[in-house]
Amino acid sequence: MSSVVPRRTALYVPGSHARAVEKAPHLGADVVIFDLEDAVAPDAKAEARRRVAEALAAPAGPERVIRINGLDTPWGAEDLAAAVAARPDAILIPKVSSGAEVERVRAAIRAMDGAAAISLWAMIETPRAVLNPLDIAASRDEMLPLAAFVLGLNDLSRETGTRQVPGRAPMLPWMMNTLAAARIAGLAVLDGVFNDIADTAGFAAECAVARDCGFDGKTVIHPAQIAPCNAAFSPSGEELAEAERIVTAFALPENAGRGAIALGGRMVERLHAEIAARRIAFAAAIARREAMPDDGAAGREAV
Repeated sequence: MSSVVPRRTALYVPGSHARAVEKAPHLGADVVIFDLEDAVAPDAKAEARRRVAEALAAPAGPERVIRINGLDTPWGAEDLAAAVAARPDAILIPKVSSGAEVERVRAAIRAMDGAAAISLWAMIETPRAVLNPLDIAASRDEMLPLAAFVLGLNDLSRETGTRQVPGRAPMLPWMMNTLAAARIAGLAVLDGVFNDIADTAGFAAECAVARDCGFDGKTVIHPAQIAPCNAAFSPSGEELAEAERIVTAFALPENAGRGAIALGGRMVERLHAEIAARRIAFAAAIARREAMPDDGAAGREAV
């Protein structure tokens, strides 16, 4: 079975905010994205790099990702050098529009002294990116693999004039295009942020849509969004019970050679057993992650 890594909730944290940087790894998010880009003012970039590097020096349970500024900005080269030196679990590249842009980042990392293997994540937030995400997803490298897509719907809204309305009907084609490309390449894919922190019902509805669409999780901007997001992207008790019934039924000797069986009044195919097994493995990975102390990293291990 392929690796199972919970990425239900990825919390953005401004790298320049000392208290937020300190607290973020202990708030229950599966991923913490230390932001050096949009959330940090130009005159605070250097201080943000220093704070994030200090945070990465201490062990923590969640995956830790650093979002850099683009290499075409005044801060990108220094951000990338600082991120590589800090050794996060991944570096998040903003505003990626082509596979060539991912390779440009790889080339810059290879040119650094002491460069080591590290995963790259790509922000999908430009019109060109959502029209051809497969070009980005197909960019491969063993030492510097592309591991995840992160939607940036605020930037897409700004660049296209598309309104972010309840249900996100205008953006669903872009979301599904991105998800399909990610699945072809074996990448994780995270939904964009929900801006209205006070609108808990709206946030829950948006999480439900993203999960129904097949997303692995969602990026969030406030600690209050972590628990409901984790719940939304976790299998429910009923889903797990049904998964166990399906796996158990197909494990019976009399069903060993069957492609489909009758279970609970409906026909269940072997592909449903595969889906059920993945759901059970995902729940087990979540349980291990949530049982880990803050100073452990085993929650990122594959199963």
